[in-house]
Parts: sequence; structure tokens; C-alpha cells
Amino acid sequence: MRIFLDTADSEEIRQAVRWGVCDGVTTNPSLFAKVSDRAGSYKERVQEIAAIVDGPISAECVSRGADELVAEAREIASWHPNVVVKIPIDGAGLEAISRVSGEGIRVNTTLIFSTNQALLAASAGAAYVSPFIGRLDDIGQDGVSLVAEIVEMLDRYHSPAQVIAASVRHVGHVSACAAVGAHIATLPFKVLQAMLQHPLTDKGIASFLADWDRAQAQRRERAESAAGR
Repeated sequence: MRIFLDTADSEEIRQAVRWGVCDGVTTNPSLFAKVSDRAGSYKERVQEIAAIVDGPISAECVSRGADELVAEAREIASWHPNVVVKIPIDGAGLEAISRVSGEGIRVNTTLIFSTNQALLAASAGAAYVSPFIGRLDDIGQDGVSLVAEIVEMLDRYHSPAQVIAASVRHVGHVSACAAVGAHIATLPFKVLQAMLQHPLTDKGIASFLADWDRAQAQRRERAESAAGR
């Protein structure tokens, strides 16, 4: 399973790239709003991200009509060859997905909450479908089960569309999505950080270092004792 970072924060992306675990980035207007106090437009931020990570960069449309979505998708796609256009699933979105996919523009269909929505998006030509698992969990449904259903459906019919597990809230979501075959999970940086951590790892490192320091101290003591003879 590939790992994308769900952020518009370029510093978070740089860190993930240094770790060697950032295969792409997803952004949206809400994520950009968190960093909008910094210099630059949304276009400039997306282009900056594309210069940091060599992978798909999802940038979201905010228009609502089909014609407006098509025009906006064409504009966003022109920003960089790695840009993937995010379009929410509804009637206007589905029409736009079909039209721009036919032009060779890659689309990430977002706000997927059912297998039927994923089927329609994939049939219309979307390159990616993004089920929002955390938001489903919030209303008592099983988001990971939806990911599993969509993966099985797309694989059964040999669809080229890939599943991006989105709205990931915690490390359990990540491992569960990997277990059911999600092609990609897009993660907040805090979840990526949490994946690194385990109390036994911290305890083990501390123990190894303490043993090393003790062994070095004993070696010095023996050397000093031998020199004093």
C-alpha cells in the first residue's frame, strides 16, 4: 500500500519525503485554509508541493456545475504534470469526471461513502476513488469494510481505478486498510508520526544505549586499571 500525505503544509511533506515514505499528496480547501496565512495562492502551494514530492498531487475543485467543474479541472490540471484533480461525487461531478477523464485528465473522486458511488466514479473514468472511512466511523458505520468492498469490486472487474483510503483518523485505520488491499492511504502527518511510535521501541532503545554506556565505562575502567600497574 502506498502512503500519501493529506496536507497542504510543505514542511510536513518535506519531513515525510526525508523519511522516504511519501508517495504523493492530497489537498483540499480545508487543508489549504490551515496554511493560508503563509505567502502564496492555492496554485502556488500546489506547485511548491509538486516540487517537493515526485508523485500524484490531488488538488480539489470547488465549482458546482458540470461546465464550471470541467473548466476548473482543466485549469488545475495545467498547474503541473503530477496534479490529479479532485472532484466530489454527485450528478454534476460525475458528468465532469466523464468529460475531463476523456481528455486525459486524471481525477480523484472524493467524498465516496458507498460502493455504488465508487462504481459510478470508476465507470466514468476516475483514476482514483476516495472512500472517507473516518467520517463513516463517526456515524456508526464501518469505513474499513467499505474500503474492502470497493477494492474487491474493482479487482473483480479489472478496473484501473485505485482506492485511496481517506479520512484516516488513527494508526489502526492504516493497518486495517492495508490488510484489506487498499492501494493507497492518505494520512494526516500526525498519523504518520504515530505509526513510528511504540513504547517498547522507546524502552528498547533506552535499554540498548544504557547497556552500551555501561560497557564503555567498564572498558575505560579496565584500561585505566591496566595503565596504573
